[in-house]
Amino acid sequence: MADSAANPGVQAKPSVEHGQEPRPDERMVEDLAYRRQRPIVQALFCVLTILAILLVLNQQFNLALFSGIVFIDNLYLFLLVAFTLPLVFLAYPAAPRLERFGRVLGLPAHDWLIAIAVLAALLWFATKSNVILGEGWEFAAPPPAQWLGLLLWLLILESLRRTGGTPITLIVLAISLYPVVADIMPGPIKGVQTSFLDTMAYHIVSAESAFGIPMRAFGEIVIGFIVFGVALNHTGGGKFFNDVAFALVGRWRGGAAQVGVISSALQGSISGSVISNVISSGVVTIPAMKRTGFRGDYAGGVEAVASTGAVLMPPVMGSTAFVMASFLGISYTEIALAAAIPALLFYFGLSVQIDAYAARLGLRGMRPDELPRLGETLRQGWLYILVFVVLVFLMVNEQREATAPFAATALLLVINQLLPRNRLTWASLVELLAAIGRALAELVAILAGVGFIIGAFSMTGLAGTLANDLVYLAGDNALILLLMGAITSFIFGMGMTVTACYIFLAIVLAPPLVKAGLDPLAVHLFIMYWGMISFITPPVALAAFAAAPLARTSPFAIGFQAVRLGAIIYIVPFFFVLNPALILKGTPWEVAEVLITAFPGVALIASALQGYVLWGGRLDGSAQRVLARVLLLVGGFALAAPGGRLIPVDNILLAAIGVACAAAAFLLLRLAGKTELQTAA
Repeated sequence: MADSAANPGVQAKPSVEHGQEPRPDERMVEDLAYRRQRPIVQALFCVLTILAILLVLNQQFNLALFSGIVFIDNLYLFLLVAFTLPLVFLAYPAAPRLERFGRVLGLPAHDWLIAIAVLAALLWFATKSNVILGEGWEFAAPPPAQWLGLLLWLLILESLRRTGGTPITLIVLAISLYPVVADIMPGPIKGVQTSFLDTMAYHIVSAESAFGIPMRAFGEIVIGFIVFGVALNHTGGGKFFNDVAFALVGRWRGGAAQVGVISSALQGSISGSVISNVISSGVVTIPAMKRTGFRGDYAGGVEAVASTGAVLMPPVMGSTAFVMASFLGISYTEIALAAAIPALLFYFGLSVQIDAYAARLGLRGMRPDELPRLGETLRQGWLYILVFVVLVFLMVNEQREATAPFAATALLLVINQLLPRNRLTWASLVELLAAIGRALAELVAILAGVGFIIGAFSMTGLAGTLANDLVYLAGDNALILLLMGAITSFIFGMGMTVTACYIFLAIVLAPPLVKAGLDPLAVHLFIMYWGMISFITPPVALAAFAAAPLARTSPFAIGFQAVRLGAIIYIVPFFFVLNPALILKGTPWEVAEVLITAFPGVALIASALQGYVLWGGRLDGSAQRVLARVLLLVGGFALAAPGGRLIPVDNILLAAIGVACAAAAFLLLRLAGKTELQTAA
């Protein structure tokens, strides 16, 4: 990403300098620094965005806007990417030192040339869409397709570098060229060799690479939710969710931190981005936490963890869940329902930890005069609740996942224009269209780039080989295979976005886990969870680095706090992948049984981690209290962990062990309290 501070032509993300109090904004910020554009460039930007949206609306609602044209899949995707990918080069700079080189209408000449080249090449492929299918170009493309494929391969990689960063680009570059050298690779990763130009053509014209499953998911479902999220943001949704959280729990013990949990979870429905959540919610919640007695590193850790979990929280869950639906061939609603309980466990554990920390230090809530009134907040923001009700109803009851977000967005904009508070002007409407264009362009660049990985494995047949090798190495031991998968997911999560990491691991890691007998949906959720853990785990901990300037403390201190606060996110994926009842896969009794034990278990684990338990007091000081802390930790794991594959003990026996440990811990705490009273007397 370009350094916007070095160039006045780039719109920088808000920052907090020493001595300045951050101020809340009506809108969530964007992850990437983007250029400020002249009106004529902004108009072109909006025209391309409108064309992309009209194309999608025509496809989803069968509007027949383009009479006589049959939009087969490859034609539709070629046109959709043709309207969105050039926006990357108009919005995001290549490097600060190139920004003043040969400027035309305020933008570098080379970016104009690249944008035009991308548009022209994709339109050429669009005109050949029927020929591509009829003549099998993915295996025998003519020279023009090969050379244009090479051009698009290079420019997609550059768009990926500008939006996803250098690490993921280098990974994609290396793997996308793998078919060229597959025949000389060592045994386990040896594959079928393909010539360089044939590889380039395959990446563009096949339905298995840049225009494969991820891009199809984008064109069929994801784009509607991107539009919905940006529209919600630009009509004041971010501030509404913050105000609701403050009004609901601001007065609680440690209420400012609980606000961070709730507001981040709600704002995840807007952006699906960890960094945006940290900056937009944290600019309000972190200073509020510090004013009520929380240390800076703890406040930053709360915000980093809460914002990371927001991408896992239904109903939206970012773009990754929609790509997952395409991989698994199931509805998004099924994924959202399955993800609900693990996400609630995660936030429940975080909330218990915050309460325990506040109780241990004697922290109080915020003053009533600092908080918005719930009634007034709901009166002003009732439209956001209404559009979410409509969205969920259309998705769940009507099974209209592709069209539901467009209907909800239309309702939102109509009602918003009838109300004076956040009514869009002509200027703000242009800003909204430009923001939609940037969001679509960023995701298209990432999905097309990561699609090269799928294409490389498809050409060589490597995915199946890796699956067999991993199962062989693990010796059919599901737990060992999961540990290998967790480490792999964490490592790849360091250099990739959530969606990119998920796509790569869904190809490489998911098949062997499923082959080992694990539930496919649980496996895909597992790699999604573990691919996100690097956001809060040092040394990368991107969420901690985003929170650091707001908390005015070390990002590593925040990262280490985040590891403890987010402990549940490390263990819950193992629980639900080994016991799918946690994702609602099982009989009603099995689901009820696991819920009855999981939430108390998570509460005990969270209390032990923070050194305070409700109705028992502090868990440090005397030997009795320390032993009670250990018993609570063991009891919590016994209650929350699934029996069978993880622990060779029946679930009921595990629950009995957990209850016994918890009872012994509370008895020890009671005895410790009596001993302390006698000593004081």
